Amino acid sequence: MDTARRNRTIDDELVEARSRYAERRPKSLAVHQRACEVMPGGNTRTVLYHGPFPLRLAHGEGAVATDADGHRYLNLLGEYTAGLFGHSHPVIRAAIDAALDGGVNLGGHNMFEAELARHVVARFTAIERVRFTNSGTEANLMAIATARAFTKRSKVLVFRGGYHGGLLYFGGGGIPINAPYDFIVAPYNDTDATARLIRENASDLACVLTEAMMGSGGCIPARPAFLAMLREETHAAGALLILDEVMTSRFGRSGAHGLLGLRPDLVTLGKWIGGGMSFGAFGGRAEIMAMYDPERPGSLPHAGTFNNNVLSMSAGIAALTQVFTPEIAEALHARGERLRERLNEVFRKADVALQASGQGSLMNIHGFRGPVSTPDDLAASDDRLKELVFLDLLERGFYLARRGFIALSLAVDDAATEQFLTALQDVVTERRHVLA
Repeated sequence: MDTARRNRTIDDELVEARSRYAERRPKSLAVHQRACEVMPGGNTRTVLYHGPFPLRLAHGEGAVATDADGHRYLNLLGEYTAGLFGHSHPVIRAAIDAALDGGVNLGGHNMFEAELARHVVARFTAIERVRFTNSGTEANLMAIATARAFTKRSKVLVFRGGYHGGLLYFGGGGIPINAPYDFIVAPYNDTDATARLIRENASDLACVLTEAMMGSGGCIPARPAFLAMLREETHAAGALLILDEVMTSRFGRSGAHGLLGLRPDLVTLGKWIGGGMSFGAFGGRAEIMAMYDPERPGSLPHAGTFNNNVLSMSAGIAALTQVFTPEIAEALHARGERLRERLNEVFRKADVALQASGQGSLMNIHGFRGPVSTPDDLAASDDRLKELVFLDLLERGFYLARRGFIALSLAVDDAATEQFLTALQDVVTERRHVLA
């Protein structure tokens, strides 16, 4: 490397990388500019925005996505875990086609919903009864409402840095558009402090809502002792433990709670289980879910035009029974563990300030050295490093989240991950002068 290149700063490299990105994507820019005429910032999904303007994808097949300018990418983002099956999996597509042939918007109970519910209950050990929604966000809102109705209490304990949907975001403690519940915000993975908060609020506490691994919060696994404490303390307080498995339900045969031997009172699902269609679900103990039985006097209402839509129901059955079987789930989890280990091996050997945290097929690249055990640790991360890696990998044909998030899909095979590792090695070698 020549002296001039060696003396360049991370900001110098980012200016050049952003310029190169823009020059090669005039059609993405044109689509973005037109979108800005009718949508605030040209955007209807905040997480997808990145500078200098977001990529516009035009086509997907298998593990490959193609942008508006014709550039092809190995899709390692996996639609933020919803794209578990790759693009247009033939088995799931056939199930959707069959549902279309039978007619949509039937306006009544259909032939798919009870079958999907039976497969969900069989798959996830903590779910005895289940109800469907349209998204993970909606599932989490319903789970909280259910806990408040069941316990006749008001307070909801959540964790700083947690994300449970667009109206349940607790990065920095919360946002102005969060659902107006009475939240207590606790420190994630801090056993003593959280136990103290549960005890102090026991008489008013309806539930604790957590993930077994913070997904959008940086792929930070919960310590087993921390989760065990949550189970013990919520039980003692008469509060419900809600486990958000919208992302982690892909872990092994029965989601994160199955891997850990944890028995939450309620579990929320979403993302992949609808086969790539809009989907959410909440379920758990039969006595809690019985509040929604319309044959019971005073039952709780839970409406939703598309709760049982035939496309999501049919695709979900195919997904659970034919494509992502328990055996395949275990194999994908193991593949993800191996990939994360190899990512960290690349970073260690190059001696750069990058690392990957996570569990199974979900992982996140961070721009700093040191432990990743709480969201507070991520304050040390240099987002410029992650952006540079993101842009460099795009130029090499690999698509992940701007924030460094990776969600493996079944379509990404071993040969593809080897290509990714080779490209990543190339990036850290070329950029070591600013990544170290």
